[in-house]
Amino acid sequence: MQRILPLIAAQARPRLIGEPVSAFADEVKAALEAQPHSKLVVFPELHLFGDENPDLQRTEILQESAEPLDGPRVKELKQLAKDLSIWLVPGSVCERGPEGQLFNTQLVLSPEGELAGYYRKIFPWRPFEPYDPGDRFTTVDLPGIGRVGLNICYDAWYPEVSRQLAWMGAEVILNVVKTTTPDRKQELILAKANAIVNQVFMVSVNCAGPTGRGQSIIVDPEGTTLAEAPDDQPQLLTAELDLAAVDRVRTHGTENLNRPWSQFREGEPAVELSVYQGRINPATWTPPSYKP
Repeated sequence: MQRILPLIAAQARPRLIGEPVSAFADEVKAALEAQPHSKLVVFPELHLFGDENPDLQRTEILQESAEPLDGPRVKELKQLAKDLSIWLVPGSVCERGPEGQLFNTQLVLSPEGELAGYYRKIFPWRPFEPYDPGDRFTTVDLPGIGRVGLNICYDAWYPEVSRQLAWMGAEVILNVVKTTTPDRKQELILAKANAIVNQVFMVSVNCAGPTGRGQSIIVDPEGTTLAEAPDDQPQLLTAELDLAAVDRVRTHGTENLNRPWSQFREGEPAVELSVYQGRINPATWTPPSYKP
């Protein structure tokens, strides 16, 4: 069964904190003109939270801008997704947690104008970021299409995050990024590595210069680059992801060879993972297949 996800990954300059959502709405509409049949539009990490060039990420400004998920900012973003009838990932937002925490939170808004899912960054980039860490992994079902996993910037440096999302059934991992430092070149390798070892699509969308290093990338489940930005200039990456490819690669193997999700035989013992105080249990190793 063919399951196509046409998407736009918008490598864009951050918008200033406090700008009206209507200004962002114009940006989303302009992106859709490039690929009007897109079902998903993804922006970089903290896209709505820039604070001049170069971006300083001043803690006080970020704290002042934080709102709960039922606050006015998210309500306006929900309405925007509904008005455009798209799945919208507006990057991540500064969320005021229920106990006063400051979370870096990725949103997925549905074409019906609902908050379909959210993810609080588990691995803030310490010591440079002021955010409190989240404590749970998140996947979101796009009905009739497939399942996406949520992932923010430095999370990609921890293979456990992508592995957990894949194990939860994610076929696409949306890695929203705000990398302003020279290590973007390593992140491109990580995007391919996480795609290959988990046999998933990776969408890593970074902010544009002069704030960010750009070089956004979309990778398929075998590590092949489907689209990439060569530099830090604003650019829209477009792709049509055939999510059925995930099942094909896992069934026949990467390059028709490697099937890591089919590694274990029935009845084999668990592999102890002492560093995690846990284990790989062969009986529960293989991730679920998406069922529309």
